[in-house]
Order: sequence, then structure tokens, then C-alpha cells
Amino acid sequence: MDYIYHLANASLSLRIVEHLLGTPKLPLSWLTVIHQIDGWVIKVRMHDSIEEQVAGDFRAYLDELGIPYEPNIRLRMALWALETGQSPVDVMRRYQVAVVSHGKPDRKEIEAFRHQFVMGLGYCPETLA
Repeated sequence: MDYIYHLANASLSLRIVEHLLGTPKLPLSWLTVIHQIDGWVIKVRMHDSIEEQVAGDFRAYLDELGIPYEPNIRLRMALWALETGQSPVDVMRRYQVAVVSHGKPDRKEIEAFRHQFVMGLGYCPETLA
């Protein structure tokens, strides 16, 4: 079962990562986090064995933080490439997307991306707050 959501800023992405790490009953396969100019896109893949109640609760949690998202063709191809095992660096080059994290949820990757991006710009855009 896949969940693809658009989030307004980095803080919301971090909240989802913390939720996934703190809820062991969620049968997580992997998480992909992509930064875009207008926000963040996350794709959460759960094992097929997720209970209906757990799936509904998780979807409700995601609905509170973001909006369900239908990626454009370029982003769909990038997500597919990551799923098939292509390296995030190759995917970023080929599809011109900023892959922040793919695999096990890792708060440090998001925070490092945010820090490097802000240092390069000299200010913090709203999407990185």
C-alpha cells in the first residue's frame, strides 16, 4: 500500500518520520522524501499485510499534515526508478528532482538537506521551516 502526500514544509516531513519511527505496528517497507520548490513530496510504502484500522489511522494522520498528491510524469518516473533500485544520485541527475531520502526513515538526512540548502541561500525559505 502506497501513500503519496504533498507537505508544506520540512517540519511536517520530520513529524512523519518521527511518527513512522515511533509506531512499530506500522509495517513500513520504505519512505521516499523529495523536496520541490513549493513543498515536499513523501511516498510511504507499507507491506501489503497492513491492517485496515491501522491503514485508516495512518491515512488520517497524513491527511492532518498534508494533502494526497498525484505526481506528474517526471516525478512518477523518478519514484519508480528509486523503487527499482537506482541510486538517488542517478535519479536526481536524470529526472532533475531533489531526492532527500529514500529507504529507512532518517530524520538526519532531512535536517542535513535543510541546513545545506539554507547555508547556500543565506536565508530560510518557508518550505524549509
